[in-house]
Amino acid sequence: MTSAPTAADVARAMDELGDPARAVELRRFFKTGPGDYGEGDVFIGVPVPQTRKVAKAFSALPISEIAELLRSPVHEHRLAALVIANNAMAKAGKPRTYDAAAQQEIVDMYLAAVRGGRVNNWDLVDVSAENILGPWLSGRPRDLLDELAQSDSLWERRVALLTTFAFIKAGDASTTFALCERLLDDRRDLIQKAVGWMLREVGKRVDRALLTDFLDRRAHDMGRTALSYATEHLEPEARAAYRAQRQSP
Repeated sequence: MTSAPTAADVARAMDELGDPARAVELRRFFKTGPGDYGEGDVFIGVPVPQTRKVAKAFSALPISEIAELLRSPVHEHRLAALVIANNAMAKAGKPRTYDAAAQQEIVDMYLAAVRGGRVNNWDLVDVSAENILGPWLSGRPRDLLDELAQSDSLWERRVALLTTFAFIKAGDASTTFALCERLLDDRRDLIQKAVGWMLREVGKRVDRALLTDFLDRRAHDMGRTALSYATEHLEPEARAAYRAQRQSP
């Protein structure tokens, strides 16, 4: 009988793919220097496509071992854990393999990692929030996102925003607008980008009129980065008009 895979097995498979030269580049790209948003994070230099291949190979990793892998100090280990968790969440949500208990366990594990500071860079947030919290909250109250949006943690606030991508893809922009209103004055660059990105996606995927109605009311209060992202796919004249309204730095 073959034993179940462990977090250590995944970590070893990832470590074999590490590239020290690429690790140096990744530390620079993900801003790991003193005072940067990714300060102190550890990289081993594994490209994302290879990380996804490892995650696929270890798709049967038990949830308890995914949680253990999320405790690794190595960024790519945690990324692999989140990709495995995404796949487990998707499987638990399918009609033929539906498992509400497994979904709850994955969500609890994910929130513990988020609140514990282990989902602590934009790639980790962006790969996971919509795929784990999105399906879970689609038919439930979304007070959790309000709580995350009020956190002092940059990453918890970004998780709140990026979770709404799942709702946008289902045609629902209401939570996105509520959180964007709440975070409109947040001038952290990664929140600015997330606010603008989600608003842009509302215009692309739900209804452009909803986006322009929001911009008609709020463009003058938006930061430069958020407004730039939100208007990216509008016609040049409309984009210029909204950007001319901006009053905030």
